[in-house]
Amino acid sequence: MNDATDTAKKGKILAIDDTPASLRLLTDILKAEGYEVRSAINGTIALHYAFNNPPDLILLDIRMPELDGFEVCRQLKAQFCTRDVPVIFVSAATETQEKLQGFEVGAVDFVTKPYQREELLARVRTHLELNRLRNRLEDLVDERTQELKQSEHKLRSNLLESVTALAATVEMRDPYTAGHQRRVSELAVAMAQELHLPEEEIEGIRLASVVHDVGKIRVPAEILSKPGHLSLHEMGIINEHPQNGYEILKNIDFPWPIAEIVHQHHEREDGSGYPQGLHAEQILLAAKLVSVADVVESMVTHRPYRAGLGIDAALAEITQHQGTLYDAQVVQTCLQLFREKGFKFST
Repeated sequence: MNDATDTAKKGKILAIDDTPASLRLLTDILKAEGYEVRSAINGTIALHYAFNNPPDLILLDIRMPELDGFEVCRQLKAQFCTRDVPVIFVSAATETQEKLQGFEVGAVDFVTKPYQREELLARVRTHLELNRLRNRLEDLVDERTQELKQSEHKLRSNLLESVTALAATVEMRDPYTAGHQRRVSELAVAMAQELHLPEEEIEGIRLASVVHDVGKIRVPAEILSKPGHLSLHEMGIINEHPQNGYEILKNIDFPWPIAEIVHQHHEREDGSGYPQGLHAEQILLAAKLVSVADVVESMVTHRPYRAGLGIDAALAEITQHQGTLYDAQVVQTCLQLFREKGFKFST
């Protein structure tokens, strides 16, 4: 295999920066790592390159004349051929508001200049892998539909592996919640089994639980791991993750309503949840199971802003709000698992 084929296989990256020295440094770093790199000195040239030969990843400066990075990103996301290409802003901008604006126009990450070479390359690798996993997941679902009768068991196994890999890629950005989605899945599945739901339905709950926080891939890492209290604006960004997760998953033809379960896992019985403000009868049972499992696991484990509160505090929380925030039957099932069946989260 020749060098051109090797670099293309590793990934095609479009680098955009109006400062020649910065663009040359960025290009040299990426080429040295084995990527196929195309460079653009302004937004107009970049859009021409991207639309004619869409790359696998785009590294984009913000403060450029004529078309700034925000506008370039908007135009990329408006075109079918480039709307799913991940965009990482690489900029000297340090204001939180600018970073948040970058995520709002569709970027997946932000690297601040001057950057460390290894940090830049780690983020490039992460987002290339995430995009490949997502594309692979779509391919697997299509393959499952076409070959269901011949190889259903094998395809479902591959589907679970791909979903788990997608979840793991998300958690790489937030070490404080590593394993959270897997543990939520353990409890949600145990409750579903206790309720004697059909095995087919339980399998869908397992998959939805494993990726229920996938929308956090669009939340800035500094917000996810912030040790202090979040501002109202930062909380607003966090609270977008169920909608973001739904947008990521909605076009994948799962045999279960995975995207809708993810969409609803922060809804509450009395309509006080988000993002849709649904009431009890409007919320899927699977989403109610994931919701209670999410609350319990989150309270039990450590977070950057507090120590773990313990299982007693978590069970007291769901008991106090059963029937108002959380489904009463689901709460009782959860209490029974911990108090009578000896359920414990894996380490």
